[in-house]
Amino acid sequence: MADDRYVVDFPTLWIVPDWIERHCPQPDRFGRGGPFKLYETQLWWTLNHYRVKPTAVWRPENPLLGPAFYYRRSQIMGPQKIGKGPWSASICLAEGGGPTLFAGWAEAGDVYRCDDNGCGCGWVYEYELGEPKGMRWPTPLIQITATSEDQTDNIYRHVKAMIRLGPLSDLMRVGEDMVRIGLEGEIDTVTTGALSKLGNPVTFAMQDETGLYNDTNKLRKVAETQRRGAAGMGGRSMETTNPFDPAEDSVAQRTYESAAADVFRFYEPPPVNWSYRNKRERRKIHAFNYAGFPHNDIDGIDAEAAELAEKDPPQAERYYGNRLVYGAGTWLEGDRWDAREWLRLQPAGTPARVVPAGTPVVAGFDGSDTDDWSVIRLQTEDGYQFTPRYGPDRLPCIWDPAQHGGQVPRLEVRAAWDEIVDTYQLVRAYLDPPGWKTEIDELAERHGERVFVRWETYRLVQMHAAVARLHTDVTKSGTVFTHDGDQVIAVHVRNTRKLPRPGQRYVLGKPSQAQKIDGTVSSVLCNEAAGDVTAAKAWPRAQSRQVLVFR
Repeated sequence: MADDRYVVDFPTLWIVPDWIERHCPQPDRFGRGGPFKLYETQLWWTLNHYRVKPTAVWRPENPLLGPAFYYRRSQIMGPQKIGKGPWSASICLAEGGGPTLFAGWAEAGDVYRCDDNGCGCGWVYEYELGEPKGMRWPTPLIQITATSEDQTDNIYRHVKAMIRLGPLSDLMRVGEDMVRIGLEGEIDTVTTGALSKLGNPVTFAMQDETGLYNDTNKLRKVAETQRRGAAGMGGRSMETTNPFDPAEDSVAQRTYESAAADVFRFYEPPPVNWSYRNKRERRKIHAFNYAGFPHNDIDGIDAEAAELAEKDPPQAERYYGNRLVYGAGTWLEGDRWDAREWLRLQPAGTPARVVPAGTPVVAGFDGSDTDDWSVIRLQTEDGYQFTPRYGPDRLPCIWDPAQHGGQVPRLEVRAAWDEIVDTYQLVRAYLDPPGWKTEIDELAERHGERVFVRWETYRLVQMHAAVARLHTDVTKSGTVFTHDGDQVIAVHVRNTRKLPRPGQRYVLGKPSQAQKIDGTVSSVLCNEAAGDVTAAKAWPRAQSRQVLVFR
């Protein structure tokens, strides 16, 4: 692969993209019926989805024992018109008739012959020594899922065309809403109007536009049911979507924000310092997004995006600008927050910033117990805000109750505060007290009431002013505010909405219970503490402290 962003230094089923280009002809446009050649980005998606663990062991008696693939499922997120439909169709066909199951490691002279696998095209693939081998599913059941029949047709019509125009017609029979594969396999479509199809032993699920799947249209349940069915069969799934609206708590958003390491996620947004509102920079954004997809007409995309932006700018920026942006009610645009990441503002090659021990800092803390998260943020005198780490494993001071048996580990939070006090000069900490009054009182008694201060976020006037201060400090011209680029905080900032209150004021809220904003609130309190300390001229000089590092 020529693009230096995509280096394949891992074992994978190279046979799959080769099989696709041999068996799946171009389904439409002027090249209809001609060779279907994957773009380098599409090849990257494919090779990652079929990436094999170096430790994979093939058991001929049951090839599904012990997951062989590095990723359990994949998510491909990108702008409209990059060819996700035809590529998705080719993956579905490969899952139906191609060598997509791991079949051991190649020895000298090993080959794959279509004649031995139900396809009479005569194609032969010669493996390299030690390369992962592939085999067909004996009874594949593939489901193409979308919000409506018209949406599933974005993939299924390409499936039908590729079969009719190429050699797969020997193996597959095309119907209006189903493809028969051999005697027992099939490729089927699923929408909310066909929920009776769920529960079948799915070997692969292609879930299209998961940014539109939510509880309201019942497609979250569909997606989760399919994934469970595939897992039970040793199968896998894939999502394709445009950038989602972070206010809608979609399936795509949950996948993107999940901490699961066995999900391949592809999302390459344009540089955050390019403004979609600026006509010239909007064209640069489009050129960036569609650089790897030469079938697109940038002039046409510019015109369509400009017209859509007249009525719905966030939708235009999501669909063509390839950015995660909210609709109305957003507190702070995510790209504005991202643009203040300290490392982004430094010359290339600059290492990540490390705040030395003994540095004066202030803190903000939004604490919870069993549902919302608890987060500590620190900020230096020069406006650098960061998430501190604690303990021998240097864990971030962010606690999700779901990862701790359903309850925030208060002893760990207390240990983190003690370490912060011992490491830095903690000048002032603003802590939201509900549920944490006892702990705050204990910290104040031990370290000083002027250091650990209760700061009630329910106070409308004070909270509105603190929220407005951070917004201004992030967005104003010539600001010195920077941050560490913590991805959890970035997600929480994107989740944060403005809730109007009397007197032309507002407070912060979340779009849904599942979308947390505690990192935003902690950042607001931290920045407020920094502003108050600056106003009081109370920043001390840095002190040199010895820090013990346990290895």
